[in-house]
Amino acid sequence: MKIIAVIPARLNSTRLPNKLLRDIYGKTLIRRTYEATKNSSLFDDVLVVTNSEEILKELKNNQIKFLFDKNKYETGTDRIAGIASDINADIIINVQGDEPFINAKTIKLIINVFKNDFDKSVGIVSVMTPISDDLELNNPNNVKVITDKANNAIYFSRYPIPFKRNINTSVPHKHIGVYAFRKESLLEFSKLSIGDLEKSEKIEALRLIENNIKIKMIISDEMFVGIDTEDDLKKAIKIFSEKDSI
Repeated sequence: MKIIAVIPARLNSTRLPNKLLRDIYGKTLIRRTYEATKNSSLFDDVLVVTNSEEILKELKNNQIKFLFDKNKYETGTDRIAGIASDINADIIINVQGDEPFINAKTIKLIINVFKNDFDKSVGIVSVMTPISDDLELNNPNNVKVITDKANNAIYFSRYPIPFKRNINTSVPHKHIGVYAFRKESLLEFSKLSIGDLEKSEKIEALRLIENNIKIKMIISDEMFVGIDTEDDLKKAIKIFSEKDSI
């Protein structure tokens, strides 16, 4: 089973402009993410897919493997799906370009789902993590997910789900935007149209739910650190500077 990590990379971030080319202790964010993914030794290969000439220059300067696709896409998953037919792999895992700290334990869990799926009934795997407080639950930037008893996703929302009454025994979960696809499932995703639920919530996973395609959710207790703000950038610089000084 050949497993490839693909990092979708665009330049036009709204909250942190040009963030993938921002410097983190001597290296750009996209380079940090690529190197962390490559050094994890979890994948048979790692590549970046981008439509940005500026990012392309950075990739070439640092001998980073890439596919260039000038088309515009709604989401990172769409960007990967657009070039999926050119990737020689059984499993394609979407690694976020703004997460330079690889979550190896979680990725191993994802890979094990596919390795233990002998009848190939699982086409897509994603990740959720328990929500610890109401502030996190009510934050619309955090996508929430509910599942059935087999841990297949039922729905994703920016609203708090499930609804919390005075007593609620269910634990809410935040969706982490890590998607792993069998190649044929990713090619199927590339043919789907954006539906009303996805338009409303701005969550690409709902495209699959609307088309009755199962997403197997795994629970992770790891901390996921993304770079979305100047404060996030400062924290990442501090972590890498401390790591290098050890």
